[in-house]
Amino acid sequence: MEVLNRHDTSLDEEGRFRLLVDAITDYAIYMLSPEGIITSWNTGAQRFKGYTPSEILGEHFSRFYLPEDRAAGVPARALATAEEHGRFEGEGWRQRKDGSRFWAHVIIDPIRRPSGELIGYAKITRDLTERRAAEQTIRQSEEQFRRLVQGVSDYAIYMLDPDGNVSSWNFGAERIKGYRPQEIIGRHFSTFYTPEDREAGLPETALGIARAEGRFEREGWRVRKDGTRFWASIVIDAIHDEEGDVLGFAKITRDITEKMETQRALEQAREELFQSQKMEAIGQLTGGIAHDFNNLLMAVLGSLEILKKRMPQDLSLTSLVDNAMQGAQRGAALTQRMLAFSRRQELHMEPIDVSGLVRGMMDMLSRSLGPLTVIETSFPVRLPTILTDPNQLEMAILNLVVNARDAMPSGGRIVLRASEESVPSGKSPLPPARYVRIAVIDEGEGMDAKTVEQAITPFFTTKGVGKGTGLGLSMVQGLATQSGGRLILKSSLGEGTTAELWFPIVIAEQVTATAADLPQREENAPRQLRIVAVDDDGLVLMNTTLMLEDLGHTVFEAMAGREALDILREQQVDLVICDHAMPRMTGAQLAEAIRKEWPEMPIILATGYAEIPEGAGIANLPRLGKPFSQAQLAEAISRIDS
Repeated sequence: MEVLNRHDTSLDEEGRFRLLVDAITDYAIYMLSPEGIITSWNTGAQRFKGYTPSEILGEHFSRFYLPEDRAAGVPARALATAEEHGRFEGEGWRQRKDGSRFWAHVIIDPIRRPSGELIGYAKITRDLTERRAAEQTIRQSEEQFRRLVQGVSDYAIYMLDPDGNVSSWNFGAERIKGYRPQEIIGRHFSTFYTPEDREAGLPETALGIARAEGRFEREGWRVRKDGTRFWASIVIDAIHDEEGDVLGFAKITRDITEKMETQRALEQAREELFQSQKMEAIGQLTGGIAHDFNNLLMAVLGSLEILKKRMPQDLSLTSLVDNAMQGAQRGAALTQRMLAFSRRQELHMEPIDVSGLVRGMMDMLSRSLGPLTVIETSFPVRLPTILTDPNQLEMAILNLVVNARDAMPSGGRIVLRASEESVPSGKSPLPPARYVRIAVIDEGEGMDAKTVEQAITPFFTTKGVGKGTGLGLSMVQGLATQSGGRLILKSSLGEGTTAELWFPIVIAEQVTATAADLPQREENAPRQLRIVAVDDDGLVLMNTTLMLEDLGHTVFEAMAGREALDILREQQVDLVICDHAMPRMTGAQLAEAIRKEWPEMPIILATGYAEIPEGAGIANLPRLGKPFSQAQLAEAISRIDS
């Protein structure tokens, strides 16, 4: 423009300048008169405006504007701005000769004489349609991305500046963290951390790792606006410029509290399944050992009993036999606990008034506690009826009371309490029903959570060597479970322990039916019978035979079910006493076979197991719990023979 303003420019220079301007094809470069009339036209103007010089020279430049722009006086304002301010620059839609539009970048410079007189304008126009389209596409893409990020509700997605201050905030962040954009933008992101994490410098550590390694990823507790906490999965990515300097950070947070709780519940279910499988395996092993041990004790107790009856009345010898019998009976009690834990002991289920049962136990309980311990009871006069084995329930309560006494070596108070409780659906590990709760509460040392979890595990004990078998609570749990209830332990260190036995309440019809099923004793004179004794254990069989013969009965021995059937076909028999757990043919299967040929034949199952298969009335067969004494054997026979 300075060349055009020089009045002393030579013709050669002016010619070269015209050639230069005319050769430019990417810009429309042309002159206007002070009124806006086109006075020159270069090749670039012709290329993207479509007019030849002969068509456009002498025309007003406003013809390139859109009709609405001409009506609004835009061309005149552009010239006025250039004249007043020395330059006009702008962008807008322009029109080609063929009527098509293009986006133009326009510069208008005034041309003046040295005296300042305006002699026209230099106008440069560039077609930016493609660039504008590309920029618009980028803007649309950015807007779509912004809307996408803003619309995400399951993730908090926001930006941090290099110092860690929040610079953007999406809807997901507002939903998860509770802050509105105007409340949080400009604040440091450490606001979301727990006080203990802020004190430990975790926010600064996170940014430091992201700055050094490009990314930080972690899970942890975060805090909402209302102070509640949630378990979050966090990713922080560093954003760099072309030179590698950190411009800020992109932060994504997801609330995975529900996922974590689901995972924790799954792990707990797996652990419970594992514990259940472990306890089932231990129960099967324990039950098997107890069954075999019962057979051994059967032989020992029976032989000692017969020996005592037949030996001379020598006090020194009798005391030795009594000692041996007492040791064997303690072994029998231990096997009963093992069978109770494995839920295979023989239970004699009866309707029980708990208040009456405990009142009847008070003298025995008081004698068991010693002078340093006091027992208090809190029982209603009458409680609803439960259904369980009364002897086993007495043993269970005594066991819990003795445990409470042992937890207070310096003495203290034990509270024995019972109440009627109602368990709603989903509020307890117990099925919804009405229960009688028997609680034994002590003021002892208590147990930590880990010990409480292990307390019911068989052979686990906190007592000293020789002071406990570790089967007491297992037996109590087995009794409660077989009776449809549960043992629940509550304890914490230094605050004592509460052991609760929950038994379901039985309705009157169940009590009546159960009472009708109980065997009724009748006092009849015993008679001599012809009995088949069946047991696969030779020692037990010999012992049973000795006791039966001592009672005056005739005995036929069989070590297998098939052998017993052969005897029945050949001999006249009044009664069959058979073991249940036998190979090839169990006692229940033998009883079923006997019933088919001899429907009226009395049968007694001698077993310690409670679980006998159903079928053809087998489940209702009279049972004799092992190990049994001669008196128990005689009583079982008298009931059958009455």
